[in-house]
Amino acid sequence: MKPSKPYRVFRNSALVVVVFALMAPLLWMIAASFKTNVDIYDTAKAFAFSPSLKNYETVLQQANYLEFIGNSLWVAFAATTLSLLLGVPAAYSMSRFSMKKSALVVLMARVIPGVSLLVPWYYVFSNLKMVGGFTVLILSHMFVSLPLIVYIMMGYFDGLPTELEEAALVDGLTHIGAFRRITLPLSVPGVATAGILSFIFSWNNFMFALVLSGSDTKTLPVAIFDFVGYASIDWGGLMAAATVVTLPIMLIALFVQKYVVSGLTAGATKG
Repeated sequence: MKPSKPYRVFRNSALVVVVFALMAPLLWMIAASFKTNVDIYDTAKAFAFSPSLKNYETVLQQANYLEFIGNSLWVAFAATTLSLLLGVPAAYSMSRFSMKKSALVVLMARVIPGVSLLVPWYYVFSNLKMVGGFTVLILSHMFVSLPLIVYIMMGYFDGLPTELEEAALVDGLTHIGAFRRITLPLSVPGVATAGILSFIFSWNNFMFALVLSGSDTKTLPVAIFDFVGYASIDWGGLMAAATVVTLPIMLIALFVQKYVVSGLTAGATKG
């Protein structure tokens, strides 16, 4: 049945309102990154202003943001890679061998807020002289990334038919061989989805890096707060730094959204 005209008008209006509500803060942030602090406070120049790249010059040259970008890339890449290497085989084992207790542990780790573990983490890692290094940042990010990957991949493996693996076992392959030659190639969309979501989490994570990083291992979300002082806030530099953090992830999400959606929904139905 074709939707009525009032319903279509209401639906389109609701979509416009929702999109505007979601995009308005982002557009304001990008616009403010091209303004001076005086222009940001001047409501008359909310839309009509002379754009300037001074804030980006400050971010990329004076604030050593290229180094912070490298730190964020390294931590996100290492945490995601290690989580995939451990999480994908673990998810396969839990899915195929009905390891319900292990799956319950993963679910509990997925539910527990990572912030609640920061104090014991800091105590343990400080005694081990690890605070301020990349290792502790990668391990802390893996605490969230690993359960996320296992959770996603378990649903994906549950949705894959077992007949191909059973045929491979009949032909003489081991469970590891069947996983490596049959299941893993079929689960590439799910692996890509889990990896992308894990990378986005690590890139955006603030609290772990704030507590556990050092001056040489500071990541982008933490470095943004260099523009927040006790007496004043450099809003132009802050908005430029926030844009540098946000746009890469938004571009990645824009180009891979169809793969993420297909990966998340592929395991929704069995068979």
